[in-house]
Amino acid sequence: MTQKVHDIHPHIISDDDARYPRSPIGGMQSDWSKEHHVTVEDMVAAMDEAGVASSALVQAATCYGYNNTYVADAVAQYPDRFTAVGTMDVLAPDAVDVMKSWIDRGVTGLRMYTGGSKLEFDFSWLDDPRSFPVWEYAGENGISICVQARAPAFPIVEKIAERFPQTRIILDHLARMDTTDGPPYANAAPLFGLAAKPNIYLKVTPRSFDLANSGKASPETFFPRLVAEFGANRIAFGSNYPASEGTLKQIVDRARENLKSLSVADQNWILGGTAEILYPKLA
Repeated sequence: MTQKVHDIHPHIISDDDARYPRSPIGGMQSDWSKEHHVTVEDMVAAMDEAGVASSALVQAATCYGYNNTYVADAVAQYPDRFTAVGTMDVLAPDAVDVMKSWIDRGVTGLRMYTGGSKLEFDFSWLDDPRSFPVWEYAGENGISICVQARAPAFPIVEKIAERFPQTRIILDHLARMDTTDGPPYANAAPLFGLAAKPNIYLKVTPRSFDLANSGKASPETFFPRLVAEFGANRIAFGSNYPASEGTLKQIVDRARENLKSLSVADQNWILGGTAEILYPKLA
């Protein structure tokens, strides 16, 4: 039986600014969130067109900051289609209590926003001891944490993975690892090295497909190598819709095209099966 398709990285933006006011991290809203108002209703329609069964809505931190109300309300409105991945200040003294309050509202994952769009990247706080209660609580309660990492942050991510082995850690966009050198992908060796930590998972997105089609790389050589290192059951698809170009259906079709050299079983893991491990509610 074909595995359902789940999307673990779409974003929604309300057209009701009064009810859901903008409060972007860093004070400057991202361009994409200004230009693309994909509401929760729009997202359901796009998922129906694309054949996506359910999604883990990722908080648009460059629009709403730490206020996860819109994604939480979306889960309450469509509990069979969504779960939510929230963003919060994990260094705050009351971080665990805040996390619990969002979990009570349907948030089953966290995203640690380290930079991007209008904000410079800063990975230094990921292993700040003030964040440890959040990492620990997440591991004890099955809350996956996705991280925007780059290669310079890998030593920090490895230390966190070792300190909190129960906590599932997801690297957004394959950490934008350079693959343009092509086989045997020596430039991606730092990423492959993370496979030794069994609680580290990968998220493939349109950014990953761009890299796999750049320079000497190709989807037919890169994705089989990635699966050989991590296993398909530690890799999950995220659309980054609408921040990425195209309709959701076009993005899903592109994912299928890029992954077609893999076995059907591996494709099914990446397009849906792994998502059910990371966010069991999607199952």
